[in-house]
Amino acid sequence: MGLIIRILISAVAVYIASIFIPGVTVTGGAGTYLIVAIVLGILNAFLKPILVVLTIPITILTLGLFYLVINVLMVYLADSLIAGFDVAGFISALLFSLVVSVVTYLIDAIVS
Repeated sequence: MGLIIRILISAVAVYIASIFIPGVTVTGGAGTYLIVAIVLGILNAFLKPILVVLTIPITILTLGLFYLVINVLMVYLADSLIAGFDVAGFISALLFSLVVSVVTYLIDAIVS
């Protein structure tokens, strides 16, 4: 049951981020928000740890800022996998990942 609640929280975060971030459009209704949340969750669970380990040297050199680039890459990959999800540029993807992270954290803190 906890997984379903986390997916719904992430879908709400994607909805909020798509409203406030220019350059991010989600078309297709609530189903697309759920799909974006699921795909981002899968990418962050399986692919992101591999990328983090492979980029440890550059992450250390940039004092951790390269981790933000990895987040943007996850958003771009989700953009390429999902038909109704479009991100216009790097800054939009960066802001989207930050807003989704903050909103997910806040909603999860309220619900828990």
